[in-house]
Amino acid sequence: MSMLNIRNFIILGVVSATSWATAANEVQISGNVASKCTIYTSTNGIYGNPTADVLSTATADGGTPAVIRYDVVNAGTYKAVITTPVSFSTSPSLNDTLAWTGSAAVSEVTDASMSAYDSSKRVFDNVTEFDLTIAGTVWFGAESKVEYGYGKSLPGGSYKAVVTAECIAL
Repeated sequence: MSMLNIRNFIILGVVSATSWATAANEVQISGNVASKCTIYTSTNGIYGNPTADVLSTATADGGTPAVIRYDVVNAGTYKAVITTPVSFSTSPSLNDTLAWTGSAAVSEVTDASMSAYDSSKRVFDNVTEFDLTIAGTVWFGAESKVEYGYGKSLPGGSYKAVVTAECIAL
């Protein structure tokens, strides 16, 4: 083979390799994952007004706790995170401090073993976490209480706050 033929052969090989490389394509793969943990509102909370400076969802105070239902298909793969309010989403103008307290606890279960969730829950600030270690349905009650100022009456009007319920994959 002459030098010219070898050179043409090499050039042809490089052009062929380049042509083959530019013919490559990326092919996308996609999919959807449906959560195996779903959350439903069973009962919206209602504030009672037992004294002039307090709003509370406690039944003893004339209120109704919020109730959140969790349906869990895969045991041990999710945790429930319930955050009680630290501010109003709607309220009249307030010019003094608000002292918030809140809690979440198991209120109903489909498996008696779920009652143990309360003894192993983690609480910090206004957040309560429960490890959902058993498949089934569990209802959590969330209570909220707010005290206004020191010896001041809450102004008349509509008050609303929000409980946030999340299901976090582990």
